[in-house]
Amino acid sequence: MERVEMYDVVVYGGNAAGIVAGIQVARMGMKAIVLEPSSRIGGLTTGGLGATDAGDPAGIGGMAREFYERLAADCGREGPMWRFEPSAALRVLTRWAEEAGLDVRRNARLDRNGGVATEQGRVTSMTLESGEVVRGRVFIDATYEGDLMAGAGVSYTVGRESNDRYGESNNGIRKPVRLHPAVDPYRVPGDKSSGLLARVNPDPGGAVGEGDRKVQAYNYRMCLTDDPDNRVPVEKPDGYREEDYEILFRLLEAGYDAPIFKLTMMPGRKTDSNNTGVFSTDYIGMNYDYAEADDETRRRIEREHETFQKGLVWTVQHHPRVPERIRESYRPWGLPKDEFTESGHWPSQLYVREARRMLGEVVVTEHTARREALADDPVGLGSYAMDSHYIQYCLDEEGFLCTEGGMMGRVAAPYPISYRAIVPKRSECENLLVPVCLSATHAAYGSIRMEPAFMVLGQSAATAAVLTARRGGAVQELPYAELRAALERGGQVLDLGDDYVTPPGTTGNPL
Repeated sequence: MERVEMYDVVVYGGNAAGIVAGIQVARMGMKAIVLEPSSRIGGLTTGGLGATDAGDPAGIGGMAREFYERLAADCGREGPMWRFEPSAALRVLTRWAEEAGLDVRRNARLDRNGGVATEQGRVTSMTLESGEVVRGRVFIDATYEGDLMAGAGVSYTVGRESNDRYGESNNGIRKPVRLHPAVDPYRVPGDKSSGLLARVNPDPGGAVGEGDRKVQAYNYRMCLTDDPDNRVPVEKPDGYREEDYEILFRLLEAGYDAPIFKLTMMPGRKTDSNNTGVFSTDYIGMNYDYAEADDETRRRIEREHETFQKGLVWTVQHHPRVPERIRESYRPWGLPKDEFTESGHWPSQLYVREARRMLGEVVVTEHTARREALADDPVGLGSYAMDSHYIQYCLDEEGFLCTEGGMMGRVAAPYPISYRAIVPKRSECENLLVPVCLSATHAAYGSIRMEPAFMVLGQSAATAAVLTARRGGAVQELPYAELRAALERGGQVLDLGDDYVTPPGTTGNPL
């Protein structure tokens, strides 16, 4: 017989935002459960992203700041602590949830074939792949993919809106940027009939500013170490395809001298190794189907990204077409024995930088990020630059190999994120909040999509969920004054004043 349980608030997604949401519900005296589809909680925060994309730290308050302060205390330091090992983040987040008495279920994956039950515009239950049915009064979708939201029939978008859609300038297809040094784009150099190199499109797919369904590149945030006593070598993976690295080989042969991937140091003699430059750890163009794919297809895409990145590490350490000085510089690095022990020392969380984005009561656009149109019902502040990784390799009109889709647009000061951007249209669902796949354009989401901001929004969503569960009715009719008072009691930073300007050089805001 199926098992049925009832909760005040059900949180789907046990990344950092979801765990924070669950703890907040518990702190407010209500019964919560966090359902995490994988075997590890914390998402990117425990998945290798140790170099926190904080934007302007002045805009990070509440439980998000508390988490980074707890990290510092765990390491015997005063906080907040913005750089950390994956294992430290996992330890702190796990202990925090246990202190709150939070019910966290791992490997609790939604049955995406009809597993979301709705009645009269409200989610009533979720059925997991195990057959367990979880009922709740209010639901929070904290996943990076928005699977609960989609299952509930809430409207969303994938890809890039056109600039015309919301009067923006940073959305849609961007002007392709030629690789430097120049790289011949054909399999046989100079021979168009040989076909284009792997992952190169013949053109951008439309005019500059037009929308499309392409998604910025994903990768794994690799945790590496050069400590010989704690190092596992990265072997040439099964499925290695030399053609995946042909652009890199040609760049290097033409004198390319930029780093292949970052070696940003964390405590414990470990790194957060992220993408950098025109050819790096991002598997550009290989994730377009991920957002709406079934679970089997997603696992395949994840394996392909893992194979590509392990292959990249092996390539820059061993391949004869890589100059010896570069091979020598990367050769000391391997996977830490004491990280990700449950997944072969490789991060289990793919960096899903962007998937579905809800079409809620309000859509946050770059006008808000630029503080040209400010919300009067903030539930958190965004402050990181409007950032998009490359979306494709393509040829420009003259046949040169280019990158397209990269963006880093400065944000002058923290800006308010509207409560109405984390709730669906009332006509679609009355008891769901979406703090991660929130309602924002591709351009604005590029600023919001950072782990501290997700934690801030997770706390705010949980606060609204509890207040709604207590008073009844729809999340859309919760009086903002009541919500704001509760958020401020929880330490949230909702306003820094009209005269506040982010200090020069703040992380993520290039000058």
